[in-house]
Amino acid sequence: MSFIHREGKPTLILFGSLILIAHLIGFLWYPSYVPLISLFSLFVAFFFLQFFRNPQRPIPIVDDRLVYAPADGKVVVVENAYEDEYLKEDRIQISIFMSPVDVHVNRSPISGTIDYFKYHKGKYLVAWHPKSSILNERTTMAISNEKVNLVMRQIAGLAARRIVFYPCEGDTVSQGQEVGFIKFGSRVDIFLPVSAKILIKPGDKVRGAESIIARIE
Repeated sequence: MSFIHREGKPTLILFGSLILIAHLIGFLWYPSYVPLISLFSLFVAFFFLQFFRNPQRPIPIVDDRLVYAPADGKVVVVENAYEDEYLKEDRIQISIFMSPVDVHVNRSPISGTIDYFKYHKGKYLVAWHPKSSILNERTTMAISNEKVNLVMRQIAGLAARRIVFYPCEGDTVSQGQEVGFIKFGSRVDIFLPVSAKILIKPGDKVRGAESIIARIE
């Protein structure tokens, strides 16, 4: 697994090219600005490198009764909600907000089959906006196994302009497997059965494929 996520490589190549051009212009016409250009370049390079980092995350315990966090970030919602796109039933919704400094790789919370997938065009409200889950650009996928079925939704935020989901409908995924990526601030929602035992609360920080957010009773 590469340290830099594949979604970040085109951005880093473009940024590197622009930095080379900026330094060339600085050396030729504005030599006094070269230190400032270099300092700014280091700052932006650090931001991109940490944003597109791709840490290896082996699942601590493989168990179909456990639901792992699908992303790094802060839990902003734990509430009862009606999932009206695919399941069409009452569920427990857990929402995780990913800030620009969080790892933005999305991982499968359970092992199972992708029963449903759909991409929705939309707006770019801030990811914590109450209506972002129905108005913003987003994807919805349903995953099921013998123990549980759930819906997972990737939601673009104010700065996010690219949502990626790699598996296709009908594919099987493993618990903790990388399934997608969202560039810049964004959010991931999960809709769990109302019988699930929730192990986190709003305000908690979680890590994808490491933090257990629920247990299936």
